Amino acid sequence: MTWPNPIWNAEHRLRNGWWVLAFFVVLASGLFPFLLSAKQAETAVSPGVQAAVVLVASLVCQGLRRRPIGELTGRLDRRWPRELFMGFLAGAILMLLPALALAALGILTWTVNAASLATLPGAFAVLAGAVIAEELVFRGFVFQRLIDGLGPWPAQLILAAYFVLTHATGLAAAGELRPLASVNIFLASLLFGLAYLRTRSLALPLGLHFAANVTQGPLLGLGVSGDLQPGLLTPHLTAAPAWLTGGAFGLEASVPGLIAVIVATILLARWRAGRSYGENVDHADVAPSSKPSLNGRPVDGGATEPPSSSRR
Repeated sequence: MTWPNPIWNAEHRLRNGWWVLAFFVVLASGLFPFLLSAKQAETAVSPGVQAAVVLVASLVCQGLRRRPIGELTGRLDRRWPRELFMGFLAGAILMLLPALALAALGILTWTVNAASLATLPGAFAVLAGAVIAEELVFRGFVFQRLIDGLGPWPAQLILAAYFVLTHATGLAAAGELRPLASVNIFLASLLFGLAYLRTRSLALPLGLHFAANVTQGPLLGLGVSGDLQPGLLTPHLTAAPAWLTGGAFGLEASVPGLIAVIVATILLARWRAGRSYGENVDHADVAPSSKPSLNGRPVDGGATEPPSSSRR
């Protein structure tokens, strides 16, 4: 019996697990000076700085692999801004529908908070930095290496669990809503991951994630994963069960929000994206048998056969 080489795969390339480790080493090296400086100043590393460091770490690792940037971000053609806009639209609808449902039930009303207009650009910038950093980590280099090594859905499940862990601080303050909020965040990660798998581009998940956060936070004035800041509208909740409204945590801890994420995931799974599976994939690292199919047609987001050991 021949044991597989733990370092190199059958194509004599570094196995994907080592690339994941390399990414986090580069990321930690880049973040350490900022974390040290922030600790001394008794502040936090800004989302913009986090996004920049994650981007640099991603580009460094992609360069070390000698692979094009377009494989990381998705091909930067005319589809990229179109998919980004589609993400903006879908993310806004994702949060508007449960909010409007609560309004229709008489549970949620708003008053205009004109004073927040001056703070909106800053709020948008903070959320943009946070979303870019998260999507580069959870749908970028690490996600793509796990897909190549394990297949799409094992990668999805691993990073969805990690996504929940990164929201641990907000979840800890959610109280009795913590289980519901955790499930919602887990499924939201699967939704964003599916957005990547259907397009092989970061544009759609970036737009979807950013618009969802902006809509429920700076616009509707609701909590974003437990972070409650003044918005363009000030919400007023009537007496209603916390599981119905999400309380201070936001719609991510509500049943209407959960239903919206489930419906969006189902619709996205049924959507036929214009970008074919593997258009931005390193085919030398992916066995032909791992291409997912459904009724004889290739689709993004699943594999009909387990990955071979040479890909890990």
